[in-house]
Amino acid sequence: MPTTKVTAAKKTRTVEPKPQSPSMKLPRPDQIKDFLDKYIIGQDEAKKVLSVAVYNHYKRIINNDNLSTTGGDELEKSNIVLLGDTGCGKTYMIKTIAKLLDVPCYIQDCTKITESGYVGSDVEDCLVGLLRACNYNMFKAERGIVILDECDKLAKQEAGPSITRDVGGCGVQQSLLKIVEGDTVGVPPMGGRKHPEQPLLYVNTTNILFIACGAFVGLKEIIEKRLGLGGKIGYCSDGTSQLPQSPLCYATPHDMREFGMIPEFVGRFPVITSVNPLTEDDLMTILVKPKNSLVNQYTRMLSFDKLKLTIQKEALRTIAHYAVRLGTGARGLRSIMETVMMDTMYSAPALESGSAVLITSDIVKERMEKKYGRLD
Repeated sequence: MPTTKVTAAKKTRTVEPKPQSPSMKLPRPDQIKDFLDKYIIGQDEAKKVLSVAVYNHYKRIINNDNLSTTGGDELEKSNIVLLGDTGCGKTYMIKTIAKLLDVPCYIQDCTKITESGYVGSDVEDCLVGLLRACNYNMFKAERGIVILDECDKLAKQEAGPSITRDVGGCGVQQSLLKIVEGDTVGVPPMGGRKHPEQPLLYVNTTNILFIACGAFVGLKEIIEKRLGLGGKIGYCSDGTSQLPQSPLCYATPHDMREFGMIPEFVGRFPVITSVNPLTEDDLMTILVKPKNSLVNQYTRMLSFDKLKLTIQKEALRTIAHYAVRLGTGARGLRSIMETVMMDTMYSAPALESGSAVLITSDIVKERMEKKYGRLD
């Protein structure tokens, strides 16, 4: 009977190489700011602070990753608080930096978060969103950026006649403490409340940069009171402040505590900066200068129909004026442009190829008053 020789396949063990840090090609702070200048108008101080803070954060990661070979002390991270009115570019600046560094970025709406056990989202949802942003690549997620948007809504509620628990304020701040500081957190990848049976993913948040954003309505008055500018004292005859900058530029951890943020939470965000309100001149520049400006977008859309768009300078100023009056900052420019361009975009495709489309100040006023009435 013939015999069959059986040769056992040699088992080989493959060792995956250690992934390289995405911050190895880290641009300098001035290079980060130069990149921001292409997309965001003004806000030089906020851009400078963010550029330095982000640069230091990823330099810290590089240092800590190389401690075994270089020696030295482990560096701790510095999270950021970014204050300012709506529509002034807070989240847009951060998303632009994340785009430059090629790191995942997730915006967590803090108004949805409640304490564990109550209806709403868990604090771990910010990490779930970060994982989704990088297709569940754990290495990238643990070096990403989380924006805690509307963070001011987590302020402690003052005592009142209601005896209900503050499940969306102080309790959420306390729940965020360990995540923000740096901890290994068990995260349900599909959301814990709808799928409680799923296995957890464990995310180390030590190298995740947390940036708390919010308008912090009422904080200006707290700062002015501390500076002795309460009431009419310290103001000019026309009611404007004598401060050379927005009061938010002078915010301190003490002001944040008085606003309603607990000391433990404030202590984990040592970098505090702010954005300034946008002026008419700023809004005019935003309409035309950035690479993805609204005027460029509408010019491009009309070019598909072989039409040339021209918006007069006075028309741009009128649009900026209405944006200031509506109080929605740069975010409101698109709404105004949609209103102004609606009739034009409706009739433009029927025009002869090569025709010119002109938008004047009178056209802007006519279409805005038709939509909103007189705002002056």
